[in-house]
Amino acid sequence: MVVSSKYCYTVKPAETTWNGPLPLSELDQLGTITHVPTIYFYRPELNWLSPPDTIANALRVSLSRALVPFYPLAGRLWSIGGGRLELDCNAEGVMFFQAEYEAKLDNIDHFSLSQEYHSLFPSVDYSVPTHELPIMLVQLTRFKCGGISLSLMISHAIADGPSALHFISEWARLARGEPLGTAPFFDRKLLRAGDSQPQIALDLHNSEYNPLPVMLGQSDNVEEGKKEKTMVMLKLSNTQARELKDEQPTAIAISVDSRNRMNPPLPKGYLGSAILNVIARSHMGELMNKPLGYASSMIRQAIDKVTDTYVKSAIEFFRNQQDLTRFQAIEEPFFGNPNVKVVSWLTLPIYNLDFGWGNEIYMGPGAHDIDGNSFILQSPDGDRDGSLMVILCLQVAHMDAFKRHFYEDII
Repeated sequence: MVVSSKYCYTVKPAETTWNGPLPLSELDQLGTITHVPTIYFYRPELNWLSPPDTIANALRVSLSRALVPFYPLAGRLWSIGGGRLELDCNAEGVMFFQAEYEAKLDNIDHFSLSQEYHSLFPSVDYSVPTHELPIMLVQLTRFKCGGISLSLMISHAIADGPSALHFISEWARLARGEPLGTAPFFDRKLLRAGDSQPQIALDLHNSEYNPLPVMLGQSDNVEEGKKEKTMVMLKLSNTQARELKDEQPTAIAISVDSRNRMNPPLPKGYLGSAILNVIARSHMGELMNKPLGYASSMIRQAIDKVTDTYVKSAIEFFRNQQDLTRFQAIEEPFFGNPNVKVVSWLTLPIYNLDFGWGNEIYMGPGAHDIDGNSFILQSPDGDRDGSLMVILCLQVAHMDAFKRHFYEDII
């Protein structure tokens, strides 16, 4: 079945907001600078379902109010050359789509791995000029059974995971009729080494910024990236499933939030990206022939080096680069075979998002289709039983082997 779009609105701030250019930090312009998808599913009570536009109207009105304090999300990004971006706070607004889906909302775990899942998200056309793209897009989809989904696409150049969830939670507070909890903090100078910080001698490990390993015998991972991929959701990464040769170099990229690793920590409510990707490298032979603790210790070492000095040195390093394009995940493959990327949402407040009709029945990331990309998050029952979910994209040919190795290693 196909999702049918009914309406498309531009939602602008409910009041006049500050207008002008807002410089971005170097960290805003690294790694993923495209839109990051998330989705929430709900089963509202009948009083919210009639008349049909009750929920849509409530969301649009509260979104317009939320965009007053979070006005950068209503702006547009401009390319200023060398892979760099600047934010124009011009209140052009957020795109809001209403859609219908002629199906029942039954097995969400199964549905979230289907091709139809893509249609629940707004599409972003990256072929148009950057300044024509909304920073944020929202889609409300109503199911035949009365259930709904609310999906969001937010530019990672403006908001990383903590910032995006801060905005979404404040939007929900306003929708419930409550006051703003924590105001956003916009000043990027805290992350612009050389402007407000003393310059720190560059002493970064060269391997952090060297190209990632490719499959032996290939010059790049382009052909690997074109192979058919699928996603798996495992309740509870392993390159063993790819049956690589012992001499094959491999790397794992871990996204690290630097907010509380800086001295002093970034202010509460900091709106922007404070994420750094760190890399742990090895060879398949080493990983397979040594205890599991060897791999975990390498990952821990990579994470632990993200200190205040490291973050400021990294910012200074990127500030001195003429072109940031090669450090940006604009097109796949970026972390594909033989590499893995791990993004942890374990510390993020991803659940209990109530816009007035109750908490979600399911929350998850979008249908990421980049080989080797994975997310770790608490299951909805995680607070009670400690269970986790691993959401992973792998090439179809390796998925069965991954499941087998994954569960055998746990046992």
